[in-house]
Amino acid sequence: MKQILFIILFFTISFQSLSQELNCRISINRSQIQGSNEELFRAMQKDLYEFMNNRVWTNNVFSNNERIECQIQINLSKYNGIDKFTGNISVQSTRPIFNTNYKSTLFNYKEDKDFDFYYTEGQSLEFNENTHLSNLTSVLAFYAYIIIGLDYDSFGLNSGTVYFDKAKQIMNNAQSDPDNNWKAFGTSNQNNRFYLIEHITSSENAPLRKFYYRYHRLGLDVMSDKPELGRGQVANACQFLKQVYNRKADSYFLRIILTAKTDEIVKIFSEAPVQEKKKVYNILKEIDPTNPKVDKIMKTGQN
Repeated sequence: MKQILFIILFFTISFQSLSQELNCRISINRSQIQGSNEELFRAMQKDLYEFMNNRVWTNNVFSNNERIECQIQINLSKYNGIDKFTGNISVQSTRPIFNTNYKSTLFNYKEDKDFDFYYTEGQSLEFNENTHLSNLTSVLAFYAYIIIGLDYDSFGLNSGTVYFDKAKQIMNNAQSDPDNNWKAFGTSNQNNRFYLIEHITSSENAPLRKFYYRYHRLGLDVMSDKPELGRGQVANACQFLKQVYNRKADSYFLRIILTAKTDEIVKIFSEAPVQEKKKVYNILKEIDPTNPKVDKIMKTGQN
């Protein structure tokens, strides 16, 4: 009987260790908070790390080397001395490129301002995707599903849909929370969690999800073996950006993609043949005209 229990326990632990999807670094910046308890913030960082990395977010099995690399930084600006915190949150995720040591940025989001939450040392961080239990865990889970959804989209066309739907459900559940970042009217411009998930899932922005797949799976993943073919697919993927820009020049999702990808695109095409350079340069110059980095494409590399 003990042997059977041991075998069951062994396989349960092994399955859980293979199922966790994220390898998420957590950074807490408390430099603006005077006279704070260092132990409290160490405990907060540890608890947030365990919440993101020990939880199983999908039904799929991940080995350790398949876990999604990501980072969450919380810059705290206020603490009431008891349990309430205010700050900004930044989220970044990357994706490995096939047959290389290179990691490509998928998401680089720094627009989550005035993030309010409650935390006390030793509390249990509870989350239920069907109800809003706390702003802290809802925000963390929201970004976990955004990260996973974008990663899945980069490997299979529209494969992240189920995870974006979960993020949207979290947003809907949080409408009663005082945090205005969950609401359509929460900010003077459309830069919050509500608009982030609304724009990702909008049919108007469907070509941007095609961009993620073509750019990464058909483009970057091919470049180590067939650089010309892979680069050509990256150039073709940029047409999806232009397609959305022509429909809706102020697309929030488009701007988020440009923040994450422009430097990389410039680097790829700085060494490309002149015709490819011009093709991509013209697209980027049209959709991101005030970005001086775009001009580097035509100033370096082949002529």
